[in-house]
Amino acid sequence: MPELVFKGKEYVYNHHLTVPYRPLVPDVKKSVGPGDLSGNLIIHGDNLHALKSLLPRYAGKVDLIFIDPPYNTGNENWAYNDNVNSPIMKEWLKSNPVNGEDMLRHDKWLCMMWPRLVLLRELLSERGSLWMTLDDNEVHRGREILDEIFGEDSFVTQIAWQKRTSRENRAVFSPSFDHVLCYSLANRDDWKAVRNLLEVAEGAESNQDGDDRGPWSSVPFSAQGYRKNQQYPITTPSGREIKPPKGRSWGATEAEFIRLRDVEKRIYWPRAGDGLPRFKQFSSDRKGIVPQTLWLAAEVGDTERSKKEILSILPDVPEVEDFHAPKPKELVSRIVEIATAPNSIVLDSFAGTGSTAHGVIRTNAQDGGNRKFILVECEDYADRITAERIRRVINGYAFVGTKREELLRQNITWSKLQKADALLKEVEAIKAREGFANGDLADQGTSVKKRFDKISIKIEDGELRVEGEKKISERVEGLGGEFTYCTLGAAIDAEKILSGETLPDFPSLGAWLYHTATGGTLDPTRIDPANFYLGEARDRHVWLIYRPEMTFLKSIDAALTLSFAKSLREKKPGKPHLVFAAAKFMSNKQLLESGVEFASLPFGLYREV
Repeated sequence: MPELVFKGKEYVYNHHLTVPYRPLVPDVKKSVGPGDLSGNLIIHGDNLHALKSLLPRYAGKVDLIFIDPPYNTGNENWAYNDNVNSPIMKEWLKSNPVNGEDMLRHDKWLCMMWPRLVLLRELLSERGSLWMTLDDNEVHRGREILDEIFGEDSFVTQIAWQKRTSRENRAVFSPSFDHVLCYSLANRDDWKAVRNLLEVAEGAESNQDGDDRGPWSSVPFSAQGYRKNQQYPITTPSGREIKPPKGRSWGATEAEFIRLRDVEKRIYWPRAGDGLPRFKQFSSDRKGIVPQTLWLAAEVGDTERSKKEILSILPDVPEVEDFHAPKPKELVSRIVEIATAPNSIVLDSFAGTGSTAHGVIRTNAQDGGNRKFILVECEDYADRITAERIRRVINGYAFVGTKREELLRQNITWSKLQKADALLKEVEAIKAREGFANGDLADQGTSVKKRFDKISIKIEDGELRVEGEKKISERVEGLGGEFTYCTLGAAIDAEKILSGETLPDFPSLGAWLYHTATGGTLDPTRIDPANFYLGEARDRHVWLIYRPEMTFLKSIDAALTLSFAKSLREKKPGKPHLVFAAAKFMSNKQLLESGVEFASLPFGLYREV
C-alpha cells in the first residue's frame, strides 16, 4: 500500500504515546444529574488529551465515532497547538492560526489528525466504526490517512450528503454536498454482519382481496437484469400470456412463482386480473433496506435547517451565529441507526454545537435505546453552547420563532414581466386581504383582522414568493436524560505525585496504571481502595498500594510486604498478582513463591518534600 508522506509525520507518528494522562474532573453544577463518570459525558478540554483520558475506561468499548473536524478550507483560522517536541512544530506554533495563505496548512492538518485518529482507533470496539465528514479540501487526504491507520480493507464507504439545497451563485460550482467517510475496525465484509439495515417507511396498505392475514402492500414481481431461469411465460387470470418487461426478469423461478401463487397466495393481479403480477407484502415481511451512498437533505437534514434549529434552541447566545454549517441531528441519527446497538457508546471528539448528543438522545427517544454519548470540545464555548444545547434538549426550552404560510408562488418568466402590472395588482390584493393596505406593512387602521405580523415578498431562483409571517412562542418538551460535564485534571506525573505536588485520587491513578499494564479497561464499580484492589485482568489481579496522602506515602505501609503478598492468595485465588507500590520489603525469590509481580513507583517517594 502506498505510504502517505507529509511534513512532520516522523514527529507525530508516535506522539500519542507521549501525551500525558489527565483524569476527568466532574463539575456537578454544570451537569444534568448527579455527575456520574460512567454515564453520558461532555468534556471541555484539548481533544487529544481527552482521548488519552478516556482510554482507561473506554478502550475497545466505543461502537460509533462520529467526527466533524476542521475542513481546512483556508477560512477557518484553526490553530495547530499540539505540544510536539521538534523545531518544526515549535515554529508552526508561532505561525497560528492556519489560514489560506499558509502553504503548509495541509501538512499541519495531517499532523493534527494523525495522533487523534490513532487514539480513536484504540477506543473502537470490535464492531466499531468511525465516520468523518469532510469537503473537497481534505477528503482525498482523509481517505489516505485513514487507509494507513485503519488499513485499506477497513474502508466501508464514502457517502455524498446533500448539505444544502439553495444555490451559491458566487461559486464556480455551487457546492451541494459534503463527504461522509466510514471506516470500521474490522474489515468491510466482517463489519457488514453488524451494520443495521434502515427501517422501511410504511407505505399505503390495504386489503383489497380480503386476505385473512390483514392489510398488505405490493411490489412488482420482476427485477432488473437478465436471468435465463427467470424468463418464462405467465398466464394472467384474464387469460393473457405475458413475459417479463424488457430488460427485466421475473422475481423468481417458475416453480417458485407457482408456489407463491397457489400455496402462499402472495401474487396479486391488478387491472381486474389483466395486469402484470405483483408480490404481496405484509408488515411482518419488512426486514429493512440496505443504506445507499446518496443521502438527501429531505431525509437527513441540511446545514441551513440545522442552523435555524440551533438558533431556536439558543436564541440568547449570540455566538451561535458564528457557526456557519452545523451538522443536523438527523444526519447523526441516520448514522446511529446504521452503526449502533441499543446500548452502544457514541463518541464525538470535535463536538462543536453538540449535534451528536442531540442525535443520540433523539434516536433513543424514538426506539427506546439506552445509548451513551461522549462529547469533547476544546473551545471555551463548550459550556455556553455545546453543553447548554443539550441541557435544553433534555429539560425542554421555550421556542420563539416565525411561522410562515405561502400566499403566492409564481415563476418569473418574460411573459410574466410583460404583465407586471397584473402581477403587482395580485400581490396588492393579497396584502389588502390580509390587512396590509397600500403597500405599507404597518397597520393602517383597516378593519380586516390580521393573521400575520408581516407580509414577506422576495424573488429567489426565478420565483416570486409572497409569504405571511407570524411570530410564535411555545415550549418544546424535553427528551429527558442526564450528562456529566467534565474538565481535564492535572497530568499524572509520577515525579510530581511522589514529591507531593499533585496527588490524584485512587480511581484516577489506578485506572491509568491498570490500562498501561493490561491494555484493559477498569470497571469503576469494582475498585476497592480500602483494600488497594484495582481489578481482575484476563491473566492476573491488579493492586495498587496508594492513598493520596503524603503521610501515608512516606510510611512503611505504602510498601509491598511479605504479609500483604501472602494475603493476596486468600483474597483473590486462582491467578497471579501484579502489585503497584512505592517499594517492596521482599526478595525476588519470595515474590516468585507468592505468585506476585512487583511494579515500582519511583524511589523519589522517599525523598524529603
